[in-house]
Amino acid sequence: MTIKSARQSTRFILPALFLLTALAAVPAGAHEYWIEPADFRPAAGRKVPLRLYVGQDFRGESQIFLPALFDRYSVIGPGGEQAVAGTAGDDPAGSFTPNQPGLHVVVFHSNLATVNFDTRAEFERYLDKEGLERVRSLPEYERLVNRKIIRERYSRNAKSLITVGPSAEADRVVGLPLELIAERNPASGGHRGNFPVRLLHKGKPLSGALVIAFQRTNPVTRITARTDQDGRALLPLKNPGLWLVSAVHLAPAPRFAREEWESLWASLTFELR
Repeated sequence: MTIKSARQSTRFILPALFLLTALAAVPAGAHEYWIEPADFRPAAGRKVPLRLYVGQDFRGESQIFLPALFDRYSVIGPGGEQAVAGTAGDDPAGSFTPNQPGLHVVVFHSNLATVNFDTRAEFERYLDKEGLERVRSLPEYERLVNRKIIRERYSRNAKSLITVGPSAEADRVVGLPLELIAERNPASGGHRGNFPVRLLHKGKPLSGALVIAFQRTNPVTRITARTDQDGRALLPLKNPGLWLVSAVHLAPAPRFAREEWESLWASLTFELR
C-alpha cells in the first residue's frame, strides 16, 4: 500500500515533516483523526491549546500545525468563526482564547490525500474493518475493484465541543462534507445513557452508517450503532469523561477524479458530564 498527498507542492520549508504527517493519516492504518483541547471547560479569557491526533482506539501521535494539510481549521463560537492561531511546526497544533461564555466548536477539514491498495483482498479487509460492507452492493463495485491497483482519495472532518461557563447550547451544523453532530450538549449534565448524535453527508442525513464511540479511560471497548433514515444514532454512553465518536463514508470518486474511490472521515470529541 502506498500513499501521497493530493497537494504535491507547498511553500513551507518542512517537506520531511509534511511527509511524516501525511503518512500518519493513512485510513487503512491509523483510522481516527481527532481534536483534543487542553481543557473542554475553560474559563472565559483563558488560552486553550489544541492538539490534533491520528491513531487507533483513542491512542495516537500528535500532529504539528501545518497549513498545507488543511483548508479549514477554526473555532465557531458566540462571536462567530475565527481561524485557529498557530505557526507551522507547532505542537500543540494551535490555540484559541474564548472571550465569551457558551459553546465553542473547533472545526478541522483536511485537504485531500490518496492511498493505493495493492490487492482487492487488502481493500476488502478495509471494508470489513470499517463497517463499509454495503459498498459491495453498488452496481459499479466490481468494475472499480477489478484493478491491479485500487486508488482511494480521502479527507478528514473533525470537530470538538468546548463549553465556557454554564450552557445547555447544543452542537451546531458547521458544513463539513461528513459531519457528526451531538444533539445535546454533553457538558450540561444528565445525558448519560442514550446519547443522541446525527451524521450528515454534504448536509443531508446519512443512513446505515456505522458510528463508533471510544472513551479515553477504556479505549479498547467500542460502542457502536448504525444511523437510521434520518442519520440519527443513540449511543449508550454511561460513564462521564472524554469521548471520541467517529464515522466513515466511502463512495465512488467523482467522474473525472484519478482515483476510483473517495472516503470521508468524521470525528467528534467532547467531555461528558
